[in-house]
Amino acid sequence: MNPSLSAPQPGAAQADDALLAEVAKLLVAALNLEVAPADIGADDPLYGDGLGLDSIDMLELALVVSKKYGLELRAEHEDNHRIFTSLRSLADHIAQHRTT
Repeated sequence: MNPSLSAPQPGAAQADDALLAEVAKLLVAALNLEVAPADIGADDPLYGDGLGLDSIDMLELALVVSKKYGLELRAEHEDNHRIFTSLRSLADHIAQHRTT
């Protein structure tokens, strides 16, 4: 199994405030959002309500995150809903699986 696709393990790395802020900035820049990174709540939904991102936005975000952090995010992966639930869930996934 590809380690970048594995489910989080108990006690696995979690994102710190610096990584949350970094991912929020990346999200805003990659998707040209008209919101300040600091205004994105760590637990606010990314998809639908919340930031209102759609499936095209999520694909773009996955590509940018994959390139920046050296991890693989695949469209058909069963954990995508969990990974992209919120800024925190995405940042936690990055903290656990990043290679760069």
